[in-house]
Amino acid sequence: MKLSRRRIRAIVRKELRTYRRNASIVVAMAVIPLLFIVQPLVSVFAVSAPEGQLGDHHELLYLLGIPALVPVMLAAYAVVGERQEGTLEPLLGTPIRRDELLLGKALAVLAPAVAIAYAVFGIFLALVVLFARPGVASALIRGPDIVAQLIFTPLIAAWSIWIGIAISTRANDVRVAQQLSVLASLPTLAVTTLIAFDVIHASLGLGLALGVALLLLNRLGWRLVSALFDRERLIAGTD
Repeated sequence: MKLSRRRIRAIVRKELRTYRRNASIVVAMAVIPLLFIVQPLVSVFAVSAPEGQLGDHHELLYLLGIPALVPVMLAAYAVVGERQEGTLEPLLGTPIRRDELLLGKALAVLAPAVAIAYAVFGIFLALVVLFARPGVASALIRGPDIVAQLIFTPLIAAWSIWIGIAISTRANDVRVAQQLSVLASLPTLAVTTLIAFDVIHASLGLGLALGVALLLLNRLGWRLVSALFDRERLIAGTD
């Protein structure tokens, strides 16, 4: 059966309204990017010999930790949050299909998460160009790193979203779901950090392999979350 774009858009609009009303989620989405931008800025502004100190590092890739962590705060709320507030049962009573509901919730998280990640990335580049020592910007801002940032931000964010929603379908408390989702996203964060500091050497082959892996994982994640989403259990409120 074909998915209804109209119903998916309705879910996206509903979710975005909910997020705007939830101050704790908005604060978390603002604080996490700030934490990630501080460390690379301190490192870059402390550089005295750009070619030598930045040659093996990919500071821009460190910012991929933002799409790894920011979306899980929203995704973890997606199901258990509505369940706690009593709005999930009326929603599940509508004709909307399970895949449409989950896809709508995922897209509602993906859009702001990717926008925030790109915005912070742009701010970081602007600060480096304007305030770093001469030669730092040209040594730091490399074409492959920028392309990797643009491509991997939505892929990593999507994977984090499916992790968060999967946990949200089984959790009974929003904070527990968020904590577990953050823990489950740490391996992704670890990989991006190790690549940024050249512990894992960045290469075209590695980038292609990781890109294909994330595409497959996102496809698998959607199917897995759909399988975990049990309408009867969620309506009955049983574990």
